[in-house]
Amino acid sequence: MRVRPGRFALGVAVVTVPVVIALLGPVLVGGPPAREASFADGEGHWFGTDFVGRDVWYQVLHGGRPVVLTALAATALAYLVALPLGLAGALTHRRLVEELLMRPLDVLLAVPSLLMILLVATVFSPGAVGLALLVAVVNVPDAARLVRATATEFAARPAVEALRMQGETWWRVAVGHVGRSMLRTLAADAGTRLTGVLYLVATAAFLGVGAAPDAADWAVMVDRNRTGLFVQPWAVVVPALLIVALTTGANLLFDAALDRRGRNPGGKRAGEP
Repeated sequence: MRVRPGRFALGVAVVTVPVVIALLGPVLVGGPPAREASFADGEGHWFGTDFVGRDVWYQVLHGGRPVVLTALAATALAYLVALPLGLAGALTHRRLVEELLMRPLDVLLAVPSLLMILLVATVFSPGAVGLALLVAVVNVPDAARLVRATATEFAARPAVEALRMQGETWWRVAVGHVGRSMLRTLAADAGTRLTGVLYLVATAAFLGVGAAPDAADWAVMVDRNRTGLFVQPWAVVVPALLIVALTTGANLLFDAALDRRGRNPGGKRAGEP
């Protein structure tokens, strides 16, 4: 029995549309269209105009790149910090070192992520880069605890003790063996974490953090046009559907990849007779 490709194909189909629009949209649009005076006048516009008369399709083509790139950068930065912290906490033999590494993360974990972003935003005015850093910081504690919990299980296995007795370096033990053993867990977490990061980025932009009030941004479009939802729904529905498609497609792809990795060449899951 072979792995059915339906979930993978569906994930590719769903995620391709928002990714292509986000990455290639600004290249496909030559320049801003002329502003129209009417709120819902759709003459000459595929999806009409927004609440100040800007072409909705033009805003959609330009509004995806900030959301997608900020979310991807924040997710990558979070793992870049969480992986060494979690591995160090799991592989250290000194309780004091583990406490110094993990307890400050517990303090950060106690503060709601969105609340922390809003508190920082009241003091500073972060742009796209600042928002990516903030979202990465609030995701580090949870990611580091997951890495530590997973790595602790693999670090207790006889193979790791054998590597230590042979005098292997910490890097080879942590990354070469333990890190590789936990790739499946990290892949499963990456799908849900990317969804959470997209939610935080979009919500922050919705609240005016990291994006100008009149910026071409999918989340800003939803916020600024929601009062006219029943007059001009496309200005809200199109960017909202693209955000949903991005998160849903990403999770379908990760699920399909995990399903394939969890099966042997004969089509059976690991551990099946």
